[in-house]
Amino acid sequence: MSTPTAVLVHGAFADAASWSGVVAELRGHGIPVIAPPNPLRGLASDAAYIASVAAQTDGPVVLVGHSYGGAVITVAGAGENVVGLVYVAAYVPEQGESLGELQGRFPLAPLVSNLREWSYPTGDGATATEVTIQADAFPEIFAADVPAATTSVLAVSQRPLAAAVFDEKATTAAWHTKPSWAVVADADQAINPDVQRFGADRAGARTTELTGASHAVAVSRPAEIAAVIREAVEATG
Repeated sequence: MSTPTAVLVHGAFADAASWSGVVAELRGHGIPVIAPPNPLRGLASDAAYIASVAAQTDGPVVLVGHSYGGAVITVAGAGENVVGLVYVAAYVPEQGESLGELQGRFPLAPLVSNLREWSYPTGDGATATEVTIQADAFPEIFAADVPAATTSVLAVSQRPLAAAVFDEKATTAAWHTKPSWAVVADADQAINPDVQRFGADRAGARTTELTGASHAVAVSRPAEIAAVIREAVEATG
């Protein structure tokens, strides 16, 4: 079997550039990588887009999801050529479960009280709500272990998330049939680390916990994230 391609799916409030350090690490070890944009407009539609990227990738694929991207790969991971899933400080929902239900099992992270709502046109003359992290709270909530110069850029380049995704139920949970790995960021202020642990445990994921890691763990500790992805690629290749 050929070496699986790592398809890196970013989450809310970030973009594909947040994987830059991880991409460099993986390419340095000869692992093919794609870091596509995640539309952040709806779980079903986002998963369909990522599934289409995976389906058009030659050979086997390991899907890697950060944050909300974990929910996306849970659904998109049902694709035939997807051979593994890696969750990075991520939601890991069950089939028929919404992110609101998953996160509601535990005390809410500080993120929830530090969101700013915006409206955006839906194309049919209506509008919907999207959210970003309040700029003054962004460093502590999202990237407490990232240098201030980098964090200031991340704060003003946030990709907003459609608020409706928290009520949308996952139509499938690929971790039932695909091997999975997880990284828990134990100082995460965006997703309660207990939410991450619960989802990873329920999925039977091989879990690595990083002490002192913020939600932006792929930015602050790319070598450690890449090491877990490499383990998944080697195990499934």
